[in-house]
Amino acid sequence: MNIETVNESSVLDLLDKQIVHGLVTDPRISFARLGAILGVSEQTAARRCGALRRRGMIHVSGLVNTVPLGSPSWILRLQSTPDKALRLAEALTRLPDVAWVQLLSTGSEVTCVSRPRTLEQRDRLLLDTLPRASQVTGMIAHEIIHRFPLDEEWPRYSRLLSPEQLRELGASRRLKADRADPDVTVDLSDDETLLAVLARDGRASYARLAAETGWSATRVARRMAELTAAGVLYLDVDFAIERMGYAVRASLWLRTHPADLHAVGTAIAGHPETAYVAATTGPTNIVATIVCRDTAHLYRYLTERLGALDGIVGVEVTPALRVLKQAQSMLRTDRIVPAAPAAARR
Repeated sequence: MNIETVNESSVLDLLDKQIVHGLVTDPRISFARLGAILGVSEQTAARRCGALRRRGMIHVSGLVNTVPLGSPSWILRLQSTPDKALRLAEALTRLPDVAWVQLLSTGSEVTCVSRPRTLEQRDRLLLDTLPRASQVTGMIAHEIIHRFPLDEEWPRYSRLLSPEQLRELGASRRLKADRADPDVTVDLSDDETLLAVLARDGRASYARLAAETGWSATRVARRMAELTAAGVLYLDVDFAIERMGYAVRASLWLRTHPADLHAVGTAIAGHPETAYVAATTGPTNIVATIVCRDTAHLYRYLTERLGALDGIVGVEVTPALRVLKQAQSMLRTDRIVPAAPAAARR
């Protein structure tokens, strides 16, 4: 197939996957730079990336890491009745500080990630909003105490690039929560418009960000660099995994001996199926998200990769029946839908 041709009905070809890896490595990389590294024109790189967005396969967003703000994230498991679980999940997607909303395959449990910026926001959700919701019949809250860095971000397409191309792309520029400087104090009171635009489009140009904020492009670039250096702002790429040929997304809730927790989490972070793994408080002490081609792949993962690890004393597997919201983007069936413009936080 001619490299210039984009088949809207296909999954991903080689160039698509290389572009995806470039975006995962540096979500704001210019199309000129990306094209030069991959050996295609700037126009081809831009057209391919645009096609991936139109097909609802990828979305780049700017996110706030709440750890430097003194507020860790939480993973919530919410029990409901089968007739109300979907309504609960849909309501959670509308909360700006809630991400990764999933209806589990049981049909009566919803999981989500809460990223409160303040203790007041945390308490409002955990102690007021959710306990008062009629759809919620039970709740387990897991505080995320450590995120294990992956050896390579999912979907792990680095093997499709040459060593020289990988060197040019450089090391991943994503900032992880455990790299934040605890002594840095950040005030976001003047940044809400900037953060709101980046949440909708992490690749928004400096000119567009300047127009939205009323700042100069130089000031926008400087402030983004400051927030990134402080570990507060990071960029993330969401994927519609079904459209990429992956039918199963599952959460693993593991119990390990305390002495084995770090070794088990580190080992899982190296598995190619792993998209996320963290140590948590609660009745289980590790949670992981894995992505598999199908249920046979899931079975092999559990029996071969996970089963080979020492120190695991219990595991619960909860496949996602539906994912309604990812880090920032909404999903409609198997397609990412553009986020509607939202007012900045007040």
